[in-house]
Amino acid sequence: MNRLIILIPLVFIFIGCDNANVRVANEKISSYKFLDEMYRDGYFPNNLVDKGRGILLELCLEIEKKRPVSPAEVYKLTHTATEKFNRLALEFEAQGSEIETAARENIGMDIEFILKAYGYDLDLEEAIAPRNW
Repeated sequence: MNRLIILIPLVFIFIGCDNANVRVANEKISSYKFLDEMYRDGYFPNNLVDKGRGILLELCLEIEKKRPVSPAEVYKLTHTATEKFNRLALEFEAQGSEIETAARENIGMDIEFILKAYGYDLDLEEAIAPRNW
């Protein structure tokens, strides 16, 4: 008796990361509480703040992976993170919140902390130049 065997490949789609499991090599970063002020303010939905924290951790991992040496290389990474926050801002609005003054300051402080933790003395405004928030 002939049997037909059909193999169906399993496909896993990586949609995001569980930030609790993300590990960075930089000790200053690993002990830092990203977006702490946003977490403490009930105006910001924690699930969206988690996404913002993920964006910042991804930035750290990209810096560790690519080890940029020129300001242009660093700004390319920070601009990518900023554009992700631009898209995340739409999700905040959909949930009745927004990336407003307190959030802008918290995100900016955290990006500045990241830059300094990795030894970059760069202009914060240039680092987040493409921001819409």
